[in-house]
Amino acid sequence: MPAISKSRLLNFEQQIDSIIQSMTLEEKIAMLHGKNMFSSAGIERLGIADMEYADGPFGIREEMEPHSWNSAHLTTDSATFFPTGSALAATWSTEWTYNYGRAMSREARLRGKDMILGPAINIQRIPTGGRTYEYLSEDPLLSGMLAMAYTKGAQDDGTAVCLKHYALNNQEDSRGFVDVHISDRAMHEIYLRPFEMAVREADAWGVMAAYNKVNGRWCSENRHLLTDVLRDQWGFPGMVISDWGGVHSTVDAVTAGMNVEMPGERFFGKALLDSVKAGVVSEAVIDQRVREILRVRLTVKPIAKEVANSKPVGNDEEMLTALQVARRSIVLLKNEPIVGKRALKAAKNQPWPLLPINLTSVKNIAVIGENAVMKMALGGVGAGVKTRKEITPLEGLQTVLGGGKKITYAPGYKSFDRDSRNKRQSPQQPADSQLLAEAVKVAKGADLVIFFAGDNREVETEGSDRKSITLPSGQDELAQALAKANPRLVTVIVAGGPVDVSTVSEVSPALVVSWFNGSMGGLALAEVLNGNIVPSGKLPMSWPKKLEDVPAYATGTYPQNVANNNQGDIFVDITRNRSNDRRQQLIADYAEQDLVGYRWYDCHDVAPAYPFGYGLSYATFAYSNLKVAPTLDGYDVSFTLANPSQFEAEEVAQVYVSRPASRIERPVKELKGFSRVSLKRGESKTVTIPLRRSDLCHWDEAAQTWMLEPGEMSILVGGSSAELPLRQNIIIH
Repeated sequence: MPAISKSRLLNFEQQIDSIIQSMTLEEKIAMLHGKNMFSSAGIERLGIADMEYADGPFGIREEMEPHSWNSAHLTTDSATFFPTGSALAATWSTEWTYNYGRAMSREARLRGKDMILGPAINIQRIPTGGRTYEYLSEDPLLSGMLAMAYTKGAQDDGTAVCLKHYALNNQEDSRGFVDVHISDRAMHEIYLRPFEMAVREADAWGVMAAYNKVNGRWCSENRHLLTDVLRDQWGFPGMVISDWGGVHSTVDAVTAGMNVEMPGERFFGKALLDSVKAGVVSEAVIDQRVREILRVRLTVKPIAKEVANSKPVGNDEEMLTALQVARRSIVLLKNEPIVGKRALKAAKNQPWPLLPINLTSVKNIAVIGENAVMKMALGGVGAGVKTRKEITPLEGLQTVLGGGKKITYAPGYKSFDRDSRNKRQSPQQPADSQLLAEAVKVAKGADLVIFFAGDNREVETEGSDRKSITLPSGQDELAQALAKANPRLVTVIVAGGPVDVSTVSEVSPALVVSWFNGSMGGLALAEVLNGNIVPSGKLPMSWPKKLEDVPAYATGTYPQNVANNNQGDIFVDITRNRSNDRRQQLIADYAEQDLVGYRWYDCHDVAPAYPFGYGLSYATFAYSNLKVAPTLDGYDVSFTLANPSQFEAEEVAQVYVSRPASRIERPVKELKGFSRVSLKRGESKTVTIPLRRSDLCHWDEAAQTWMLEPGEMSILVGGSSAELPLRQNIIIH
């Protein structure tokens, strides 16, 4: 297993020895819990600054009052709203993820922050998960490679990351009192693997313990996770902080490996001090926890409080990074010629795909749907970004297509909002007849209709999972009415995770996913729609046809049966000073084990609506000439990738492996490598993607280590998990 030779955190051990010897017990305890809502204490008399935390993973949150969730109402604490996790993952680009991490760090430094509470790298086990939009992928290799790139980008620039949420926080419903039961092998191969890669290979300096239990123990006091795996197996020398309100004990948590209780001191304040004085907790344990914090504190240069928030944030350089990521994240799901006499007449008898927009024939565009004007930087529960700029899709279209084009907007539906959520109303409301009629009227007179469907940050939110993937606010009914009025219909899905696209796909010749795509997302989308940018995003998760196909639903292990539906949520409870102790214990049995996402669909011969790794282009690509050569670290997979089209474009080439003759149970195939390749018109390139031995191993439960099984292995190469034209068999010795 590859690992860093020596963590940068270990360069200060003698200095730390001296500091700890100079500290009182009370000063040590003060470092182990929150000082303010987003800071923990240093030692002022010894010149050790407080630790300042930046919430969250896709933008630096505004400053809060010291002991509340209320805004401090500063004028200097805006930031760039970067594309959220699922959008970032749709780029399949380690290069741009590294740049993303660096940009986040630059803004964190301007804001005086030492540690970014991110990246969020839990596996997307269910498409309805409230934080699917924050997380990266259903696949551990894609998640791990991007987590490494984000970590290196941020930490190379000087800001610590805090990998979250460790571990198996794969649902938001009942997250504060659910106990995940899973085999050791599935846990290591799927759910821990991204964390391991970021710790061992990217030297991540911080980890956040999750709210839930794993195999009977809270993550914040789970010695197996925090010590046996994280510190002993992976060699993690850094600090572990709790999720906000996620600590449940004093002695168990501090001895298991927890460093900082956030945001208060219920367990790691006086209770911990008393436990040490009583001899229940050794001061040597406290010294070790302090040492792990000081390693990070001395590695990350503090920003003076008078300097923090003194310069503008959300500048051109960071906005450009957000734009470049957004451009590469947009996924083209469908782009077919419209058919039928009426459709051809509307197309002036030219059966061409609707995208890119024909700027010669299209003069009048109808833009329908509130998501065309909805801003996504804020909303729901949890982290948001007070951004200086967010270009909506309508604004992007007006900027890119404004010259000589008439763009008419109609809302079409009323989005699910905070008031609706507070009233416990469902997003699944019927279409508004008046808004529908107005939208149809606008659509009838247009050369092209662009319908903006999908979710918003109130539908997809921390603290609760969606109850369905049906499009909210009567959008399916509206799409059908729009298509009847005008068959030249492009549907754009704005969402952080999968939605049911069966209706909109049936009535829309073109279908696009634009995600919650950050400050520059509207501009990026307009550039893709008009052909300035060729779409190149690939789905980082499978989009199911229906929830019953999803493994957690198919096995009946999600949702869990909650007898009392008023359980609340641990995060919401601490914000309202309510107790979170009295909870019904729920079991989340991961019965599908390692068969998450496409692995399940392959094994059970279930066709998703759109498969993992899928994404079309305006260009066409040809794969040929596959060669596999052994290396010291594994294998080099080389092939020719050609672009015979008239578009300069980028393709994400993917490598999967299959081992049907394996002695152990395995999925039909697994992603083991990928590369984003840029090709000019008519260009061919030889592409080489390394397959690392470490990524070909399985977790041996008896030996508690990674093992490489010898035998035959098939290597498959192509543009998605369902389109793999190249295959070669090799023998692993």
